[in-house]
Amino acid sequence: MLLYHYTDFNALNGIVGNAELRLNNILNMNDTSEMRLFVNGLRDNVLVDLKTQGLDKQFKLAKDFFKKELAEEFHYSAYAACFSEYRDDAAQWERYAKGGQGVCIAFHKFILEKLVDDEPSVSLKKVYYRDSVEGHDLIEKFAEAMSDLKAFEGKQEHLHKLMKDAWTSSAAFKHPSFTSENEVRLIYTPFSAEEAAVKPKYHIAWDRIKKYYPLDLVELCDKNGIKLTDLIDEIIIGPASPQSLPILQDYLIDSGLRTLAERVNLSNCPLRKPTT
Repeated sequence: MLLYHYTDFNALNGIVGNAELRLNNILNMNDTSEMRLFVNGLRDNVLVDLKTQGLDKQFKLAKDFFKKELAEEFHYSAYAACFSEYRDDAAQWERYAKGGQGVCIAFHKFILEKLVDDEPSVSLKKVYYRDSVEGHDLIEKFAEAMSDLKAFEGKQEHLHKLMKDAWTSSAAFKHPSFTSENEVRLIYTPFSAEEAAVKPKYHIAWDRIKKYYPLDLVELCDKNGIKLTDLIDEIIIGPASPQSLPILQDYLIDSGLRTLAERVNLSNCPLRKPTT
C-alpha cells in the first residue's frame, strides 16, 4: 500500500536531497482546532459524567485539573507529517501542494511503519473522523479515575498519564468535513517519552521561528537495511506546476537517486492552472 505526501519543491528537496522528513506542529496546521476540539470534548463529557453521579467535590477538582492542563496546551504539542491514501487527488493538490504547483511523493506504508517501529513516541496512525468524542474509551477511564478523591492527591501521576494519552489520541482526530482526505499521519509526541527520540530543529523565517522535528531517513534506512529508493515509490509533478520533468530527473540523478528518477510522472488531474 502507498501513502501520498502532497507538498512543495522545498520539502521535496528536504526529503530526497537531504533525506529528512519534517514533522511539524499540528497546532500550526490548517486544522489547528481539531486537537483542542478533542480534548475539550473529552473534558466536557467527563464533567457531565461526574455531575450525573452527584460527585460534586470530584466535579470541582476535575474542572480545576482540566483548566490547568489545557492552559499547558503547548507542552502537549504533537508533530506530524501528513499523508493521504489517494493518488493524484484534486483536493489534496489544491490544499497541500501550492494549488497543484507542487509535488506528490508516494511512500511505501509498510516500509515507513518498519522504519519507526522501534522509535519511541513515533507512530503511523490513520486519522479518524468524528464530530464529537462521545463514546471514546478515554471518557470512561477519566471518569473512573476522577471518581476517586485520592486521584487528585500528590503528583496525580495517573491523571497526567491519561492526559498524555488524550493529547496523543487528539493528534489523529479530525472533523468529518475532512473525511475525503483519507489521511494517515506519522506522529511524534515528544511529551510522552522520557528521552527524546528525535532532536528538534528550528526554521528561521523573516517573521517567525518555527520548531520542527526531523526524521533522519538515511539513519533510519541504514538501521533497517533499506535504501531511500525502496521507501519512495513515485514522484508526481503537480498539474499546475511549471516544473520540467527532465530537469527534475537530472536533479535526482545528480543527487545519486537514478532509480527514483525513473519513477517521476506528470499528474493527470485536470486541475486548472492559475491565471497570470
